[in-house]
Amino acid sequence: MKKLLSVIAALALLIGGCGPKDNTNLTEAELVEKAKGIHERVITLDTHDDINPSNFTAEKNYTQRLESQVNLPKMVDGGLDVAWFIVYVGQGDLTPEGYDKAYAAADEKFKAIHRLCEEIAPDQINLALTSEDVRSIAAAGKKVAMIGVENGYPVGTDIARVKEFHDRGARYMSLAHNGHSQLSDSNTGERDSVWLHNGLSELGRQVIAEMNKWGIMIDLSHPSKAANMEMMRLSKAPVIASHSSARALNDVSRNLDDEQLMMIKEKGGVVQTVAFKGYVNSAKHSAFTDSSRVIIGEVAKAEGFQILERADIVKMADSTRQKYFARYREISEKAKPRIEQEVHPIAPPVNVSDFVDHIDYLVKKIGLDYVGISSDFDGGGGVDGWNDASETFNVTLELVRRGYTEEQIAQLWSGNLLRVLDEVQEVAMQIQAEGGKM
Repeated sequence: MKKLLSVIAALALLIGGCGPKDNTNLTEAELVEKAKGIHERVITLDTHDDINPSNFTAEKNYTQRLESQVNLPKMVDGGLDVAWFIVYVGQGDLTPEGYDKAYAAADEKFKAIHRLCEEIAPDQINLALTSEDVRSIAAAGKKVAMIGVENGYPVGTDIARVKEFHDRGARYMSLAHNGHSQLSDSNTGERDSVWLHNGLSELGRQVIAEMNKWGIMIDLSHPSKAANMEMMRLSKAPVIASHSSARALNDVSRNLDDEQLMMIKEKGGVVQTVAFKGYVNSAKHSAFTDSSRVIIGEVAKAEGFQILERADIVKMADSTRQKYFARYREISEKAKPRIEQEVHPIAPPVNVSDFVDHIDYLVKKIGLDYVGISSDFDGGGGVDGWNDASETFNVTLELVRRGYTEEQIAQLWSGNLLRVLDEVQEVAMQIQAEGGKM
């Protein structure tokens, strides 16, 4: 049974300092044993796990060991306590028809998450709305589900949907994804320097105020830098980046530069470092994938399977595409032994150590209190050693290897994020008590 003793952790940090400790005197077996104990005691929380509603039915669901990177058996195996399931809708047309379609897609995902927690497996996983919910559900020996909204596009032009999403369990939301929304510019504007709002739209500013009012954390992952800076200036509560890493270590538009990082710290927010290969080390990832693709192509040719271009795959009917990807996964699995033997020695994959390099950088740059952990599983995330929820322990092991204490690891895994959630909800109560204004 896991418990997060935040008061004791805070005292220990004051007594023991905030820097990593020296574990070099431990043998490897002692290091692993120490990490296992810490992993068992702290609450591990991943702020970004995408979902497919087809995995939330009576016949096929997260009580089964599906191919998805996250499901209940894998969470149990890896000791992952809290999964933020994501109501994600890709960016589409900024038209009434586009908004209606986006809302329908979001509605389906909200219903899927509630179905898992209320009908399919209420004895195994419950939905949390507050930090106290998280702690009490985990203490009862169950897994915890939370809900984040990726892309405010489904809000459309109806600002009342912000409260609706809150009432349905959403506790964070980003205002854009890949492509400019009606609310905010996206980081993808860096590709062509074409912007729609030069930050936020007027409706986006209103949505920020509504999120503050109802206690939804503002998520800075995916919007543009200008939009992020504006959101932080406008917000009356701390903000989060639900799945972003450090741009200083890997210069891609999805990562946060030092100016944004420092402002997140000033706002009292948290950066949930993401284990996404292309964001952790894009050069290393490209070298590995290019070499691996050659091996996969050779295996595919021997198997009589034709690997198609992305443009051709997009044109497929859904059922045909699913069959294609199922066969591609089989081919990739057959290629694994050769990839490990021929590619790993010369072009190793991005791994847990590379990922924790970003955590180290963020801790040194903005401080331990403002850093957390996320995977982006089932949305492209994962690194070698933490490729699905069953391998979650490896992150704790790497943190212990680098000298982080149990109290510090507890903060990174969940304490910092839950502290922000508490503060955001406190601000919301104040705004509501004062008639909606502060």
